[in-house]
Amino acid sequence: MDSTAIDRFDTSRFEASRNRLASLAYRLLGSAVDAEDAVQDAFLHWQAADRQRIRVPEAWLTKVVTNLCLDRLRSAQARRERTVGAWLPEPLLDGDPMLGPAATFEQRESVSLAVLTLMERLSPFERAVYVLREAFSYNHAEIAEILGITESASQQHLHRARRRITAARRGGEADPASARRIVEEFLAAATSGRTERLVALLTDDATAISDGAGLTKTLLRYDTPQRIAAIARAGFTSTPAKQRLAGGVSAVHYALVNGAPAILFVPDDKVVGAVTFDITDGKIATLRGIAAPARLVRLTEAWRRHEPDTPLITQW
Repeated sequence: MDSTAIDRFDTSRFEASRNRLASLAYRLLGSAVDAEDAVQDAFLHWQAADRQRIRVPEAWLTKVVTNLCLDRLRSAQARRERTVGAWLPEPLLDGDPMLGPAATFEQRESVSLAVLTLMERLSPFERAVYVLREAFSYNHAEIAEILGITESASQQHLHRARRRITAARRGGEADPASARRIVEEFLAAATSGRTERLVALLTDDATAISDGAGLTKTLLRYDTPQRIAAIARAGFTSTPAKQRLAGGVSAVHYALVNGAPAILFVPDDKVVGAVTFDITDGKIATLRGIAAPARLVRLTEAWRRHEPDTPLITQW
């Protein structure tokens, strides 16, 4: 086989792993943009390596991507960007291959916005061990090899990560039909100004978080049902000014984002806002509003390939 054919073969081997690697990087970094950069850097490492000596390409590439992500998480720039209270994960539309494996509850949970946010409280090693074990089912011997640590250390990191995430976790998976009904009721109450109904749909300790459309350096946070209801009423009321900012009249669609129920504001096939909902015991425990344009690029691309249901609101 000549060198050109070998290069084509080796490139095809990398491409066969690309989606899995991107899913791993996204879970570790919480950003699709950063995940794509990590995978591209891994490809450059792959091209520069003596590939004839790599016996198990999948394992080699997993190790490279994981450690590239750890370098990113440890960097001073990343620590500044991901200051607690100033960062939300990048949302992805269900069906995006970057969401990766979803056969088990642990795999689905590991890519939820709730857990991606909770993982910011973990050390880089705790985060890596948690993702490799819970989402990709690596055993501790394999994780130890990937991270250059002992099996005992891997077990300890996993124990601490599970403990921290379990302590902060709120509820389990909601029934899909019930979750959609609750979100639709919330939207109807918000757009009609029914404050009492909004409050009734929220847990007593509900939280609403917004990125302020990227215009603020810290997240906006609201922590009482009454305050959330007031913000929802104001935020979900359409005005000419909001339509100008959105680039036109929006349709409002129900969707699943990172496995959670969500509503999307979509003028002319461009998603300009997403609100996701965490449902606990039949009520809304957390709302996340994401409208920073840079954080909605990939979601918009996926939406344009998506066949949406009839919008909940045709003109907002």
